[in-house]
Amino acid sequence: MRKKVRIHYDNSDNFANPILWVWTQGTGSLEREFFPVGKDDYGYYYDVILNRSSFNFKFKDKKGEHTIWEADNSDRFYSANLGGEIWCKSNWHNIYTVKPATIKGDINDIYLSIKDLIPEDNFYLPTTDVADFNTKSLLGTHKLKDGTISFALFHPRAGRVYLGSNINGFKTPGYCEACNIEEEKFIELDLYCGYYDQPNIWWTRVDPQQFESEIDEIEYKFYVQGGTGGIERWVYDPYTRVYSKDYRRLNCQVVDPTSFNWSDDKWQTPSMSDLIIYELNVYGFTDGDSDIPLQDQSTFQGVISRIKSGYFSDLGVNTLALMPTSESWSSFGLGYDPCSFMSVEQDFGTPDDFRKLVNVAHKHGLAVIIDQVFNHTSNQFNPLWELIDDNSGSGGFYFSGSTQWGNRLATGKDEVDNMLIDSCKLFIEEYHVDGFRFDATHSYYLDHKLLYELHQEIKQGIKEDAIMIAENLPNQRDLNFSGVDGYAQWCDLFHDKMKALLREGRFRDWCTDTPDKLGDIFYFCRNQFAAHTNNVVNYSESHDETSVKYEVETNQIADCEIKDKKARLAMMATMTALGQPMIYMGQEFGINRDANDINVEKLTPDPNCPNPGDFYNPFYQWSQQLINLRKKYKALRISGFNPIETEQFRWLLGPWLKAEQGQGEKVIGWQTKDKDEGTEMFVLLNFANKELQFSLEFEEKNSTWSQIADLNKITDAKTEKLLKTANLLQVTEGSSEFKLPAYSGFIYKRVK
Repeated sequence: MRKKVRIHYDNSDNFANPILWVWTQGTGSLEREFFPVGKDDYGYYYDVILNRSSFNFKFKDKKGEHTIWEADNSDRFYSANLGGEIWCKSNWHNIYTVKPATIKGDINDIYLSIKDLIPEDNFYLPTTDVADFNTKSLLGTHKLKDGTISFALFHPRAGRVYLGSNINGFKTPGYCEACNIEEEKFIELDLYCGYYDQPNIWWTRVDPQQFESEIDEIEYKFYVQGGTGGIERWVYDPYTRVYSKDYRRLNCQVVDPTSFNWSDDKWQTPSMSDLIIYELNVYGFTDGDSDIPLQDQSTFQGVISRIKSGYFSDLGVNTLALMPTSESWSSFGLGYDPCSFMSVEQDFGTPDDFRKLVNVAHKHGLAVIIDQVFNHTSNQFNPLWELIDDNSGSGGFYFSGSTQWGNRLATGKDEVDNMLIDSCKLFIEEYHVDGFRFDATHSYYLDHKLLYELHQEIKQGIKEDAIMIAENLPNQRDLNFSGVDGYAQWCDLFHDKMKALLREGRFRDWCTDTPDKLGDIFYFCRNQFAAHTNNVVNYSESHDETSVKYEVETNQIADCEIKDKKARLAMMATMTALGQPMIYMGQEFGINRDANDINVEKLTPDPNCPNPGDFYNPFYQWSQQLINLRKKYKALRISGFNPIETEQFRWLLGPWLKAEQGQGEKVIGWQTKDKDEGTEMFVLLNFANKELQFSLEFEEKNSTWSQIADLNKITDAKTEKLLKTANLLQVTEGSSEFKLPAYSGFIYKRVK
């Protein structure tokens, strides 16, 4: 049976003699040329009559013996389900079953027309354009001052775009073939020139009252015809602030971010050098906590309860590092399978619940940073997958290969970077977060162009004091920038060496327990990657790691007292090393946690070493006092490009020094001085399983030092009278002998 198909072609290549080339492969293959039978306002059109239900085709310009073809990636495939009339664009492989929309105007003009309607406070309207064309994209959905709603979608390949919402009963061309279509309720978005002055942003503005809508929670999706994976389909707004509660339909939801009553106007984000970071998972932090109502456990409200109780203030930390809070596919999970970047995880609460958490945190002296996963997306529910079919590879426009965790985002592509940067700006403006930790940023997984742009757009744009932390393992120097203003990186070198030393064996087959480079990791890895102390976050436990006690056990060290000492030694090392310290939830209790319990804070006794797992735990009380010690004394958190040169720091012990100062041993010791505070300290740490004696050499001939901390107790005295009765070290003629027990740590403060 012969079938006629009319094919429209826009001929934007301006071929002088455009010819349609049709071919089929396999049994009964054919090749045919078709000449245009007419021309309209779209371009040329061709009538193809074949006894085939499917065929391949593309266009060419034939001038005698010379032929110019469309781009190689413009091969198209027609099948009968596309109907009897289709439209095509030059050099695009996409096929449209509707006539593509024409350009309505420029999105910047739309911005100017609604500028006075944009809320001023606690509101973010996307305007990022890293290409420096100053495009005001307006992407996402935004309630304006007059009650109207602005809707915008980035889609450079769509033929037409419609809004489906409970405002208009979700009536679109794809609503329901058997239903009453009610075309008068269709809301079509217009096409505007946007990024690179190309037609790629679809926009409309809707007054819900025109539809006699009194819906409290407005839900929506977009219906896209052409340019997607599939000829036409429903798609989700990549900029949605939250999804609806109906997971069967997964609609997006319109949110008014300005209705929350903020009270943190006097809050000031702490400087990088003052950070004491506490990493936590919203789900695991209060899961099963009997002190918190069941309905609040594993939610933002659960964390709020802990903040209000004074838990973090008492502990001494000043920065909460929340594992991902954006919507992810897994239920009450870790958040490292993201499906949306602007949204808030419903399992944890509403957007206003999250705002309340940040507001309460600020009122209690706590900064809040959130984890952004920009390297990959979920494989289960992935709204970006084939959203834009540009023939660039698997997944379409937003993807570039894969990682071991999921589909790799096409970071480094301007329009993708714009979206990710917009998400950070939104969380700063609408949720008042203090900064971000960026997951797996090594250039294997993420184009560092994005990190450079993020730094410029945020630090030099909307929040100069934003905290910017990268999990860049292994560490790379290019993120330092000038040092003081660069990214802080999770220090892989510090963590791995700590685990190797404490378990007294190799860690993960790549780090040994030798004292090699021990000085480097305590001096902020300056010889390895960092340019300034601000570039380093030191940690011995995290959401990716088992506990110190568990690692020690894996090398057949089961003695309870020794495990406890090693866990305390890790905590003291983390709190005193140059750089910013981070602990992971539960570490303050000395929890023994294997891989199955990493992300749940179970305050239960160690099955092999029973101790109370609560606030009366001696380990917790010691940790609390140690952390507050760092918080109290600037001499324990000195910062700079090279504190040795500024005479803020000098070595006392180290495996690279002479024999009487630790040559070849697993020991480290240093002296610090803060001139403004007028405080001097020294720290000694012994990771060896034997007692060692050394000669401590000081520049001052005579001085007196008071022990303010060891691995058993914190004895920081409040008055000079008490200092004189504390454990004192007398230095005469510039030196003093000192015995370091096995697995020990000491902090001393100069008293005269």
